[in-house]
Amino acid sequence: MTIDKIYILKTLWATVRQGKIQLLESAELPEGTTVLVTLLPDDEAEFWLQATQTSLSSVWDNAEDDVYAQLL
Repeated sequence: MTIDKIYILKTLWATVRQGKIQLLESAELPEGTTVLVTLLPDDEAEFWLQATQTSLSSVWDNAEDDVYAQLL
């Protein structure tokens, strides 16, 4: 099996100004480039906290670690 193309995803920060998406950094985007836009809430810290909560819970809140609590 050969891989013809390797796709690298890049995240660019942007804001909306007068109804248009304006990049906060320069980037060369060829005409017709497909983009994925993710809307972030005003409280960015709260967004990241909620987005990572599931992963953190699976690491910190699991029965397998109960054995370590007994050692304390």
